[in-house]
Amino acid sequence: MATLGELERTVMDLLWGTQEAMTANALRDALALAPEGTTEGKELAVTTVLTVLSRLEKKGLVERERDTRPHRYRAVTSREDHTAELMHEVLVTAPDREAVLARFIGSVSESEARTLRRLLGSS
Repeated sequence: MATLGELERTVMDLLWGTQEAMTANALRDALALAPEGTTEGKELAVTTVLTVLSRLEKKGLVERERDTRPHRYRAVTSREDHTAELMHEVLVTAPDREAVLARFIGSVSESEARTLRRLLGSS
């Protein structure tokens, strides 16, 4: 699973934040409403948004509803599924998975550690 660029991540955040499929125009409008100084808040051409959506579709992160005009796009998986897949990819490529896991566990907060213990205890 590929990592996301800033604009791709912003578009995915919008799609993950709604249950409804969105058109490129609706996404462009939503991007323009965000605070200045971020990818959001910039006036983007709809063709730019369409290019990003096309890339996200090729990466398997969005799907296009082809039976509507204009096309509507929705996230294929949840944000949590995407993040978990990225974490799994990192572990698969690590020569010493135990060391990576130990460093990760050593960097979590006490609250996160309790959550990990609870989740591991229930499996």
